[in-house]
Amino acid sequence: MANESVVFSQDGPVATFLLNRPEKLNALDESVREGLSAALSTLVHDPVLRVGIITGAGRAFCAGGDIDRMRDLKETHQSATFRRYIEAGHELVRKIRRLPKLVVACVNGPAAGAGVNLALACDLRIASESATFTQAFLRIGLHPDWGGTFLLPRLIGIGRAIEMFALGEPLSAAEAHRLGLVNFLAPPDQLAGETRKLAERLAAAPALPVALLKQALYERLETKLDLMMQHEVDAQMKCFDSEDFTEGLRAFLEKRRANFKGTY
Repeated sequence: MANESVVFSQDGPVATFLLNRPEKLNALDESVREGLSAALSTLVHDPVLRVGIITGAGRAFCAGGDIDRMRDLKETHQSATFRRYIEAGHELVRKIRRLPKLVVACVNGPAAGAGVNLALACDLRIASESATFTQAFLRIGLHPDWGGTFLLPRLIGIGRAIEMFALGEPLSAAEAHRLGLVNFLAPPDQLAGETRKLAERLAAAPALPVALLKQALYERLETKLDLMMQHEVDAQMKCFDSEDFTEGLRAFLEKRRANFKGTY
């Protein structure tokens, strides 16, 4: 089952997985990854549950990787541990995609980095009109992970994906909806209710066709997704060991613009 960093709740056929580190904007650390994986296993094995909802506590959906934890790993030269974290995130992406049940991302606020890509891994996305989406990896000298290099361009096109990755500018909920990154929008005070309505509609669908539909839509893409995520791991490790990542972390924590000087 989940842990205190991911609160599991059930209402009839709908399970909700609440990312519960509001003081860290629900940044992804070991406890969140492990808790979410356990919660998703519950969704798989409980025959009563038909739909899962992933959302965030507090004002954010998910700020991506935990910067303080990454700084500690960088300063103590724990490259192997960092690699394991990336691979664990990739396993979560695979788990969501291979579930026989539908998973909805309820994006209640800012989503950044791996937090965006967690939402992209879900089958559908409903967002608050005040939500934002930021691919912030390059800002701190890192490469995108959590399947983002595969998932994002397939939703919004390569040109806009490069724009999001390279510039790192926030994308508004309205623009995300226009581009197809988000399926549905709702006013902030109506998001929970609209998400529930959507989940109930999805839960009413017959289980076997839903499972077969996900398999049909995703199965042929899985090999390419795996190849892209392996590339993400290799690229991310090169970036982790770079001086530009050191500079990117310092700049982020000091709230200034990074002065990158590295070459490829």
